[in-house]
Amino acid sequence: MEIIRTIDWIKQIARDSRAKERVLGFVPTMGALHEGHFSLVRAAKQDCSPVVVSIFVNPNQFGVGEDLQKYPRRFDQDAEALEKLGVDYLFAPEVSEMYPGGFRTLVSVEGLSDRLEGRSRPGHFRGVTTVVLKLFEIVQPQRAYFGRKDAQQLRIIRQMVADLNLDTQIVSCPIAREADGLAMSSRNAYLQGDDRRAATILYRALSAAKKEIEAGEVESGRLIESMRRVFATERGAVLDYAEIVDAETLEPVIRLRKSCLALVAAFIGKTRLIDNAQIEASGGGITVVL
Repeated sequence: MEIIRTIDWIKQIARDSRAKERVLGFVPTMGALHEGHFSLVRAAKQDCSPVVVSIFVNPNQFGVGEDLQKYPRRFDQDAEALEKLGVDYLFAPEVSEMYPGGFRTLVSVEGLSDRLEGRSRPGHFRGVTTVVLKLFEIVQPQRAYFGRKDAQQLRIIRQMVADLNLDTQIVSCPIAREADGLAMSSRNAYLQGDDRRAATILYRALSAAKKEIEAGEVESGRLIESMRRVFATERGAVLDYAEIVDAETLEPVIRLRKSCLALVAAFIGKTRLIDNAQIEASGGGITVVL
C-alpha cells in the first residue's frame, strides 16, 4: 500500500487508472477506523481495483465547541489495518493541502441540510459536502462507499452527486454493530464504563419502534413517543431528537409510507451519537432494518 500526501500525486494515479480502464473504488474516512470502515473497504475490494481510502479529519465539518481537537487519531494503526485489507492507496493530506490559504468555496445542498443533524450542528453538512466534492474531484472514483449509519449525510451526498452530474456511483453499505447493538462509530472510543452501557439506548429505542411497527403500528407520533419513553429510562443519556421522516425529502411523516427513516441522536455524557433504522412500506407489509 502506498501512502500519498499530495493532491497532484493522487490525481495522477486516478488518471492512470482511467487510462487503463480500471474501476477505482473510494472509501472516504476521518480515520480512527473500525469494523464499519473495514466493511466498506471489503465491499470496495469486491467491486473495484484499485481501491483508495482517505484519512482526513475535516475541520470544516466541526462546529464551535465540538470535538475537533480531541477527535481520535491513530494513523499508524489505521494504515497497518488498511494494508492488511489490501488497500492500494491511502490518501492522507494535511489540512493545508486541502484548504490552502485563500480557500473560499463552499458547497451546500439546500433543503436537506438544515434539519435533524443540520439543525443541531449548523454548518456541519456544508463542511461535509465541500470536502466530499473536493475528494471526488481529486480521486475521481467510479464508485464511493458510505455507511448507512450516517443516513442524512448519505442522502445529502446522493443529492449533490445527482444535482452536479458527477460520475461517481454512491454505494451504501449496512450499519456495522457491536454484539449489543451499538452502531460502530469512531466516537465510541470516548465511551467508558457506565457511558458505554448507556450508549446502547439508541439501539434499544429503535428496536422498540421496530417491535411496534412489526405489531402493526404505523402512526409516526406513537412510534416517536415509544422511542422517547425508552430514552426516559436511561439516566445516562440526553435525547437530542427522535424523528421519523421520509427517506427522500427528510420531511416528517404522519404515517409510515414507502421509504422512511427513524432517526435518533443523543448525548451519552459528553459524547454525541446517532443511529437510525430504515423502514420500507409496501403492499406486502413493512420491513424495518437496523
